[in-house]
Amino acid sequence: MLFTYTQLRDFSANIFLQMGCSPEDALLAAETLVSADIRGVDSHGVARLSGYVRLWEAGRINPTPNIQVVHETPSTAVVDGDAGLGLVVAPKAMEVALKKAEQVGTGWVAVRNSNHFGIAGHHAMMALPKDMIGIAMTNASPLVAPTGSIERLLGTNPIAIAIPAGKQPPFVADFATTTAANGKLEILQRKNAEAPLGWVQDAKGNPSTKPNELKQGGALLPLGSDLAHGSHKGYGLGAMVDILSAVLSGAGYAAWAPPFVHFLPLPADPVGKGLGHFLGAMRVDAFRPADEFKAHMDNWIQRFRNAKTAEGYEKVLIHGDIEREMEITRKQEGWELLPPVVADLQQLGEKFGVKLL
Repeated sequence: MLFTYTQLRDFSANIFLQMGCSPEDALLAAETLVSADIRGVDSHGVARLSGYVRLWEAGRINPTPNIQVVHETPSTAVVDGDAGLGLVVAPKAMEVALKKAEQVGTGWVAVRNSNHFGIAGHHAMMALPKDMIGIAMTNASPLVAPTGSIERLLGTNPIAIAIPAGKQPPFVADFATTTAANGKLEILQRKNAEAPLGWVQDAKGNPSTKPNELKQGGALLPLGSDLAHGSHKGYGLGAMVDILSAVLSGAGYAAWAPPFVHFLPLPADPVGKGLGHFLGAMRVDAFRPADEFKAHMDNWIQRFRNAKTAEGYEKVLIHGDIEREMEITRKQEGWELLPPVVADLQQLGEKFGVKLL
């Protein structure tokens, strides 16, 4: 059956309420979570709701956090999320970045003591209505082996940037620094399908197509898959995200980043608090007049849209096109969830007395 944005948002908000979140935070968390589904990033939407619940049950998510700015300058801040939902901590931290950008042109916020924050693009796109460029990134559970290693030292560590345009839709790039995000493997597991070569390696470092390889000691691969295809670049991008999000903020980094799954123990020798994020906002008119910039962004985008296509391609896409078109379609028509996800949500509903349908 088809689900709607409102159905899934309200259901998720009611689950977060049952966890003890305030009505305001429950709605914010639900909107952040379902923003992934509506844009077609199903791996990071309601399919992860039960994961947040299990972390809360394990005492690793604080439903009523005291989110504080613990250090700041006119253009920068460090925010402590007090172990709150990253779905709440990150957008509130982005608001700090936006306010600083309004005042001095740019705002940069490093976050510690947080949790998984959903899709990075959601937070970066908060800058668009203000004629600002938004940037968002986060470190994540260590599931990725750096080039040449069998140890899992990095997360999928996504990077997102949202850039406003004029008549054209905004440019929104949002991607993991791995060949594929872990959520894509989870989808393949639900479908009983194999993973493409280049996504994962086994515990000995050999290429694998098993989507459950991580459960057997394997690792995700950096963007590029192997050295011959530039995995050192994906490794470098993931490392940059880890440093900016966690080393800079005081969060757990590298192998010390806390795992998303509740059944894995926290690091015995922590080097920081929780997961870390790095968020930025830049006022376009701090560089050139906004209308002038957006007119040139339109020209830039149109030039790429008019690029001659290679055989097998109908058109050249701009980053954000697929997600935007998916959002339009899903808002109008709704969308289906995989049967295991529906079953998972129904179990949550029964557990908390919340109706899914």
